[in-house]
Amino acid sequence: MIEPLTYAVVGASAILCVVAIWYAVRDRLIDDLLLLLAGLVELGLVVLLVGGLLDLGHITDSAERATFVAYLVSLPVIPVGTAFLAIKEKSRWAMGAVAVGAFAVAVMTARLLQIWVSYG
Repeated sequence: MIEPLTYAVVGASAILCVVAIWYAVRDRLIDDLLLLLAGLVELGLVVLLVGGLLDLGHITDSAERATFVAYLVSLPVIPVGTAFLAIKEKSRWAMGAVAVGAFAVAVMTARLLQIWVSYG
């Protein structure tokens, strides 16, 4: 895994979460800025997915390896799903879903790094 990229994904997810909360408070709908942030997070997650799967032998514990793979595979689905929901659902709660999804991505990506570093 690429540690600087992991930190960048966590930071971009946190920014996406804050912007989505701001949009929810201001009762704004999804726009190009939010989609750009979600796209950047998605791009980082796909690169992490490929890199993590290529060097999976680094993790020796089978339970931790299963958790690592489950997080790697499921993480790229979250930004796409919440962005699609926000496009289809025209309410303040759609921005709340984007914020919760971005927070989940940040936490799960930090956990990926924690697993990776513990076997380094």
